[in-house]
Amino acid sequence: MKADSGGPVVVARDVHKSFGPIEVLKGVDLEVHRGEVVCLLGASGSGKSTFLRCVNYLERVDRGVILVDGQLIGGDVVNGRIHEAHPTVVAERRARIGMVFQQFNLFGHMTALENVVLAPMKVKGETRAVAEARANKLLDRVGLVDRKNQYPAQLSGGQQQRVAIARALAMEPALMLFDEPTSALDPELVGEVLDVMRDLAASGMTMVVVTHEMGFAREVASSAVFLHEGCVVEQGDPRQVITAPRHERTRAFLSKVL
Repeated sequence: MKADSGGPVVVARDVHKSFGPIEVLKGVDLEVHRGEVVCLLGASGSGKSTFLRCVNYLERVDRGVILVDGQLIGGDVVNGRIHEAHPTVVAERRARIGMVFQQFNLFGHMTALENVVLAPMKVKGETRAVAEARANKLLDRVGLVDRKNQYPAQLSGGQQQRVAIARALAMEPALMLFDEPTSALDPELVGEVLDVMRDLAASGMTMVVVTHEMGFAREVASSAVFLHEGCVVEQGDPRQVITAPRHERTRAFLSKVL
């Protein structure tokens, strides 16, 4: 899929992240341009999810920098030094980024509609009428407006994940991050979530997707990035990376998952 022209939404330069003695990211460089769908591929433990969490400032990088729309999420540069931003400022900046996790993380005591309207009302200060109008449109978009008054326990895993996508979209983000959004689903439910993601990609949403769904990556992604032990070892056209990888580590990984 051809991306829209425009400057980079995400710029990562020399990103390092360790947890104790374990170095998870070892100098990742990556750009994601407006309208692109970038799929991050690699074995478990390769650093994909950690990188995604760093983009959203759920994890702080140890070295390097990540800019979203030209801005640090968690800090400001003053006299050449990065100073941590106030938590309310971080929350405002993070609101421009939607994130969908492996687990759905819906509030079990709230209906699908209530889950979707919560953040716009609490974070953006929207009225219930405005938030509900958008929520109804989004739930219709993901095929669940008829289930809006049901609770998560009354929904299948695929339906819960679609509600989670609608909830992320309710904040009208400039960037959507997906961390293996289908990995917790039964195989027969995977397709309904991928269909929603295809629709988002077709609409021009900028997306970074950690996934093992190689068919989706080959079909929808603008770029595929293969990580191995915290390093980007191969990136480019997804059809080339997936069907004719150049790097030995990429070939070894794909031989096991395809």
